[in-house]
Amino acid sequence: MTELSPTPRTTLTREKERGVSDRAELMALLREGLIAHLGVTVGDGADAHPVVLPVAYAVEPDGPDRDGTLYVHGSVAAGWLRRTPGASVCVTVTALDGLVLARSAFNHSMNYRCGVVIGPVRLVDDPEEKAHALDLIVEHVVPGRAAALRPNTRKELAATAVLAVPLHEASLKTRAGGPEDDQPDIDAGYWAGHLPLRVVASPVVPDPAAPGPVPEHVQRRAADFA
Repeated sequence: MTELSPTPRTTLTREKERGVSDRAELMALLREGLIAHLGVTVGDGADAHPVVLPVAYAVEPDGPDRDGTLYVHGSVAAGWLRRTPGASVCVTVTALDGLVLARSAFNHSMNYRCGVVIGPVRLVDDPEEKAHALDLIVEHVVPGRAAALRPNTRKELAATAVLAVPLHEASLKTRAGGPEDDQPDIDAGYWAGHLPLRVVASPVVPDPAAPGPVPEHVQRRAADFA
């Protein structure tokens, strides 16, 4: 595997010291995140415009694409999806870790980890890879869930498209800690600090028609966000 930011498109130009070259840290963020944002260009000529869409996703570190594969899925009826195969897209996953409250508005910030993946889209048409990718996306949301579901129907599979993006061309930028204020502002006696944030789950709410207790794999997932 290559280090992160292997191309000019993913090389940081501002605050380069916040860039991370260890690909393992990017994979850790992608495993933790739940929502990716996919940036695509739709339309033709003067009507061409960017669209950024929230999507469920999964990663396969040993996938068939260079440095691994990022999978997303969508409806075959979606206009944006029909335009993506062969085109370059940008996928971002961001974790918000805190609010940075500085002594000036200019120095306010956020603590975060942000991964950016840029690359050509491959339409997954192999039935085995497609089924595997869809299971990975379900497992990414709740590990152990795929085995508890009924099999996908042929109609559902026909209505769903799976896209693959290579993880080769990627970057990771992070910020942590407190404010970075100028010394005159510190000396002036203004208060500053930072507010850490994390995702916390409420109790699981079973469907009224669901039989039996909450499955163990759902309880484990809820405990991840305790």
